[in-house]
Amino acid sequence: MRNPLFYAKILLFGEYGIIEDSKGLTIPYNSYKGTLTFDKNSKGKISNESIRKFSVYLEENFQDEFDFTQMKSDLEAGMHFDSTIPQGYGVGSSGALVAAIYERYALNKIDTEDGISKEIIAQLKETFSKMESFFHGKSSGIDPLICYLNLPLLINSKTDISTVGIPEQKEGKGAIFLVNSGAPGETAPMVQIFFEKLKQEGFRKTLKEEFINYNNACIDAFVKGDVNPLFSNLKKLSTWAFLHFKPMIPQRLLDAWQYGIQTNSYYLKLCGSGGGGYILGFTKDYEKAKKHLRDFDTEIIYKF
Repeated sequence: MRNPLFYAKILLFGEYGIIEDSKGLTIPYNSYKGTLTFDKNSKGKISNESIRKFSVYLEENFQDEFDFTQMKSDLEAGMHFDSTIPQGYGVGSSGALVAAIYERYALNKIDTEDGISKEIIAQLKETFSKMESFFHGKSSGIDPLICYLNLPLLINSKTDISTVGIPEQKEGKGAIFLVNSGAPGETAPMVQIFFEKLKQEGFRKTLKEEFINYNNACIDAFVKGDVNPLFSNLKKLSTWAFLHFKPMIPQRLLDAWQYGIQTNSYYLKLCGSGGGGYILGFTKDYEKAKKHLRDFDTEIIYKF
């Protein structure tokens, strides 16, 4: 079996907002990866069983689109997804698996060798959305899309997604980093909380008039490499999330979240759906921020 690697992803901006057509920006994160394999390890049986259940869903929903004969044969032979991507941490564990299954078993794979147009991205996203819904109840398809393409993606709307260049990393004091909340989260309950909130007119109004504006301004500033407007809007975004996304913020991070806003030493935001897993941090001085967050494991994903 050919063993292409599928890497983790980070949704830098756009959590929940992309459901309501805000912009989003997602990047590959190559520190974690996974591949379909027959190698024997202790996780193999659990993964194999999970893929068996997934294959039943695929056969019911994609009757003639995958090589189910080969998939069943491989599963009987012990095929599983060997992955270092932590599950429930918001960095694309299910997205990478979906991308790997598509790559291996799709009968009419969409060709990306000769370039990646918006039309190709839209087609892949639609397929991946339907596939990943098995894991989350509802999926935008963005996670498997970036795991499959392994390129930064700019989401302008649900129907307008394109590859995007981001500024090269620099050896400066500033950093975007992950904060480990210490426990995994579950996507489906968090998404359900969000949809319940959307039923409130006041929440819909502040989401549209404040959150989406701050979010989109952060993306524009980050892509241009404009640090000052980026951090000005990050503070607004982090404050808004603290007020309106509190149920999605892991309990043990609430004080640290508020401290960052009050001192301006760093700003925290959700990484994916929240509820646990990783939280994203932004700071102009990583060493200083790390001292304040010494009770948590942190890891840099981007330097500037």
